[in-house]
Order: sequence, then C-alpha cells, then structure tokens
Amino acid sequence: MGLRIGWFSTGRDTAAGQLLQVVVKAVESGELPLEIAFVFSNREEGEGVESDSFLRLVKTYGLRPVTFSSRCFEPGLRRRGLGGDDEALALWRDRYHTEVLKRIDSFEVAFSFLAGYMLVVSAEMCLRHTMLNLHPALPGGPKGTWQEVIWQLIGQKAGEAGAMIHLVTPELDEGPPVAYCRFPLTSPEFDALWAELAWRRQHESLAQIIRSDGETNPLFQMIRRHEFAREVPLILATLQKLAHGAVKVANGRVFLSGTPSPGVDVSAEVEGLLTSVY
Repeated sequence: MGLRIGWFSTGRDTAAGQLLQVVVKAVESGELPLEIAFVFSNREEGEGVESDSFLRLVKTYGLRPVTFSSRCFEPGLRRRGLGGDDEALALWRDRYHTEVLKRIDSFEVAFSFLAGYMLVVSAEMCLRHTMLNLHPALPGGPKGTWQEVIWQLIGQKAGEAGAMIHLVTPELDEGPPVAYCRFPLTSPEFDALWAELAWRRQHESLAQIIRSDGETNPLFQMIRRHEFAREVPLILATLQKLAHGAVKVANGRVFLSGTPSPGVDVSAEVEGLLTSVY
C-alpha cells in the first residue's frame, strides 16, 4: 500500500472527472504508488448532471465516495453569506467544514488534494487537515481566480507564467509552494499577440479591453491554453514526488530530501509529461 490521500472535488464539470481518471490510471499502472482513500464532494446525488456523472465515475473505479451537500447545509445562513454578509459566510464555512472533518477523520490520510473543489475551506480545517491545492500562478505571483491571474500577468507585461501546487492555509493562495512549473510568454506565438495588445493600448486602457474582450481576448486565451495544458502534468509530477517520498509535507512546511524547501521546480518533468498525458 502506498501513500494514502484524500480527493476533494465538487465534480461540477467534465474536467473534474478527466483529472480523476488520469490519476487513477497512473495509480493502476503503478506509476503513482498511492491510494485514494476517499473522494469527497460537496454535492450529493441528484444535485447536478455533471456531479452525478462524477460520482458514478468514483464508484466505477471502486473508490469510496463521501458526499455532504453544501447547498442543503444551513441554507438560511448560506444565503445570507452569499448575499454579502461576510460574517454569516465565515460562520457557515466554519460549521460546514466542521461537519466535513467529522466525515473524513477516520480515513487517516497523509493529505487531501483539492481538485476542482469550489468552496473556500475554513481556517480550522486548514489547521486540522493537510490539503494541497492547484493555483494557476508561480510562487509569489498573482492571486485570485485564473481569470484574474491572467489579466494581472497581461497588465504586468509578464515574461513568464506558471502554476503551482501549494499547501492550503487560511490565507487564500498564500500557502507554502510544494511544486511549480513555469513557461515563457515571449515565444513567437506570444510576441504577435503582445504587439497587437500594445497597439490597442495606445487608444484603450487595459480596463476597457477587459470589458470589451473578456475571455475572448487572443492573448488571454493563449496564456490560458498553455497554463491549462500543464495543470494535469503538474499534478502528476507533484504526486509522484510525494508518493516516492522525495518531497514531504509536515506541520505546514515542505521538505525536499529532508531539507526545508521553498517549493520544487518541476518544469522539466511537466514538459516531458505534456505529450504523454495528451
């Protein structure tokens, strides 16, 4: 038996199932010596077509599903929180994840991986349960959603982008990096798009371009395409290092070969996995 981990996903889209499939395939082939002890979803059967499909997939692979509906948990408090009452949202988040912890504590996993889990976890859960999360930026890079990250990169005229797997802490997107990969934004295919944007910015502000183009902006789409293509390889490369013991996480810290680490650059491994995964 390898490293025991938990898997968190809302299962809201096909990508959630595809990601789980890739990891399960790697486990079955022996490439990843780990065991997925449970798959937690904040959606129960009947709450969505995609999440129902995801939960069927979980069972097909013989994995243990653990479901607990966030939509049905204290709905009045949740509505107040989603309506803009930050105090109510924080209270709901604490109460919900306290119940989640009760449902997963007995599995005794080394950590859980958040793979398309659409809720912000509570501070208490961050302290009591080790979790890893994917963030679409390099360590020290932009924070926020992937859309916000890309626009920040464009605004900064960044020369490179990347993604990282980091420990989840109460400070959103600021946990210690476990592993990361980088890629340049200065190749010929990017240069023409940067030039086009620079020409437009002689007449329009970036805010105007964001409002008019949104996610259809060609440079935005190119950055997203490159970042998204590396997400699964990064997850596989990171899990491989954790499963083989080269990288360990303990007490909120990351260790490489027993030494505290600021995060491992796995760009070379990720580039090598790009062709084998897709």
